[in-house]
Amino acid sequence: MGAAEEAAQNPVKKELVADAENPVSDDDAKTPGGGETPTIKGIDGLEETTVKEIKPCLPNEASEMLKSLASKWENVIDADALQVIPLKGAMTNEVFQIKWKTTEGESSRKVVVRIYGEGTGIFFDRDVEVKTFEFMSKSGQGPLLLGRFGNGRIEEFIHARTLTASDIRDPSTSALIAAKMKEFHDIDMPGPKTVNLWNRLRDWISEAKRLCSPEDIEEFHFDTFEKDLSTLESELSSTEQRIGFCHNDLQYGNIMLDEETNSVTIIDYEYASYNPVAYDIANHFNEMAANYHTDTPHVLDFTKYPDEEPSDPEVEQLLEEVEKYALANHISWGVWGLISTHGMKKLQFDNLLE
Repeated sequence: MGAAEEAAQNPVKKELVADAENPVSDDDAKTPGGGETPTIKGIDGLEETTVKEIKPCLPNEASEMLKSLASKWENVIDADALQVIPLKGAMTNEVFQIKWKTTEGESSRKVVVRIYGEGTGIFFDRDVEVKTFEFMSKSGQGPLLLGRFGNGRIEEFIHARTLTASDIRDPSTSALIAAKMKEFHDIDMPGPKTVNLWNRLRDWISEAKRLCSPEDIEEFHFDTFEKDLSTLESELSSTEQRIGFCHNDLQYGNIMLDEETNSVTIIDYEYASYNPVAYDIANHFNEMAANYHTDTPHVLDFTKYPDEEPSDPEVEQLLEEVEKYALANHISWGVWGLISTHGMKKLQFDNLLE
């Protein structure tokens, strides 16, 4: 096993836990500034309660913005009586579903509040992520942006369900994802359209070496990491390839399906940037081998990897590039896991096995 694959076996990558009825998902809720987070039920066994009872969960600015927003909706009974439900799953933000009772009986008005996490600057640029989200919102590609406050934003609640590991392996669903990826890759995102992969990987490797002990550096073969990376970059950059706007983290938890319209929405753009589209496809294919909702989320089952032979020469050429970029993708998430474990324990990462 090479260094890239060995490291890729260790990290337990971020997971998005969602329930079919309440699909938007992200971090475990924590009380900013310390203190105990009240028990809340409603999603995944959490109890619903009002914002007055768990006021520490939301910044005052966000609470006031939510009340102002709800006061403009005619069907909301009481704009001040909002229910706040922490949503579990990913690692870089705190996310809450906000609900108001309406004049329509059982129906609730819902939005999502996202409070940005700290200590994620090594992985992505938050300012770039915010601009990307705003652009995607205006382009109709993701949730609508309903408001911004100092350290977060209010988003549209998407009435769809988060995909599962088995969903992305289903041929009909996979076809929907492929079409949406093509649409994503064609987005004309403002800003430089240069490949970000190699610089990002080198930055991550440098940070991992800074955080790891000499024993860890030796155990995880960092000298081999850097040689592998240089070899891959030289090999892959020598051929002409299509560059597009890539998601770079298209695991099943970042894809939502509206079963009424049979349409998919790609969410969470923290790692999005311009890259070879073959890299984005390679990442998605690697994700087909993963299931983050098992007792062994770090174990990849490559019997689930796509294996149908291509019939078109152009597709065959693309798949050859995809197979090579799969190695870079393993290095990427392997180093991600090392940094997460050694440098972000305050976010309760535990991504390396004993």
